[in-house]
Amino acid sequence: MDLQFVASGFAVGLLVGMTGVGGGSLMTPLLTLLFGVTPAVAVGTDLAFASLTKGVGTFTHRLRGTVHWDIVRRLCLGALPAALLASIGLKYFGTLSKEMGQIIRYTIAGSVFLTVIALLFKRKMLAWITAHPERQLQGRALHNATIFTGAVLGVLVTISSIGAGAIGATVLVMLYPRLTAAEVAGTDIAYAVPLTAIAAVGHWWLGSINWTLLLTLLVGSVPGITLGAYAARAVPERLLRGILAVTLVAVAVKLVYS
Repeated sequence: MDLQFVASGFAVGLLVGMTGVGGGSLMTPLLTLLFGVTPAVAVGTDLAFASLTKGVGTFTHRLRGTVHWDIVRRLCLGALPAALLASIGLKYFGTLSKEMGQIIRYTIAGSVFLTVIALLFKRKMLAWITAHPERQLQGRALHNATIFTGAVLGVLVTISSIGAGAIGATVLVMLYPRLTAAEVAGTDIAYAVPLTAIAAVGHWWLGSINWTLLLTLLVGSVPGITLGAYAARAVPERLLRGILAVTLVAVAVKLVYS
């Protein structure tokens, strides 16, 4: 078992526990840039990693009653078919080819930039939508927007493994501003479980999951997430998110220009 991967899993778990940002925003670029893992394998392995870790989180949120299953169903109506179609598209165009690897690399970079925007402007966007209740969607328009959001995230997550965390949570806040922070987190994690599972199955079909690497990352991430959750109480959230945003911008630039 490579201690470098265990340490990486621990570091990512620690940051996820402290900031709440999805591990894909950190793990996939880390595997690609630092360890030279091909983009497709980095994405596939991270999706399998996410489906397992988010499953545990969903169980906890379900016990606490912080999952809105009606919203989860609407998101899945869009996300799951989109993930299947994206997997078929990757198979058709050749997941492990050099050209497709470059496309996946750029998609990861774009997803990281979106995560940074979500990190920095989530509170301002929530304040704006709260101050303009007339702009909030209602009824069928809200249902359709939720399904469409799920479809977009389904494609994004399947190609880059990024999107179901900070991006998904930010969109949920905009669509459903009356949800509490715990309900946003619980609902976001719950719909991400079937999405990442289906996307992971798609990558298993494509042959782009490294199971040994997955197990090694899990060994480090579980204690990291636990310690991060405790450490989050002692470190200012704004400072953590600022440091993370700067790090992610640097990662995205490196992905594009390396």
